[in-house]
Amino acid sequence: MKRYILTGAPGSGKTSLIRTLEMNGHIVVHEAATDRIEYDQGLGIKAPWTSPQFIDDIISLQKQRQQQTIGDIQFYDRSPFCTLALAQYLAFTPSPLLLEEIDRIQNNKIYQKEVFFIENLGFITPTDARQITFEETLKFEKIHAQIYEKFGFTLVKVPAENLLDRINKILLKINHRS
Repeated sequence: MKRYILTGAPGSGKTSLIRTLEMNGHIVVHEAATDRIEYDQGLGIKAPWTSPQFIDDIISLQKQRQQQTIGDIQFYDRSPFCTLALAQYLAFTPSPLLLEEIDRIQNNKIYQKEVFFIENLGFITPTDARQITFEETLKFEKIHAQIYEKFGFTLVKVPAENLLDRINKILLKINHRS
């Protein structure tokens, strides 16, 4: 089983890539943070990311999704390493649950060591769940790269191109590795 992570700055196009992969028959796992934000906002919590509990909520959902997903090749819109980057960006101390999940992933080699690093598009489109400036996304992007490299992942950069070119780069890379 091969599990590939797509990561990068908010608004870089990861969700569009994941949706396109899914529409073309690939097994995908959608981003937990956005789903959690939308859920919490539906409950009236305007900025759930301001609470350290938000990190554990994401980790729990990510782990649940990863363990329930079956298929030989899987694509993940973010991973717990992204959640670690988020905790660092928000200046939260990584929780025991987050650190335990990182250890589980590393010890069990859950994800492929090559991570698709989706480069920013040069702008950001704010949403209810994405309330961040472009300048902040650049800082967040850098933290993501540092976290993944710290844990021994190789970043496969996917440049800011049109959607189909980006998809083709990803599929060519995994087909070359299979």
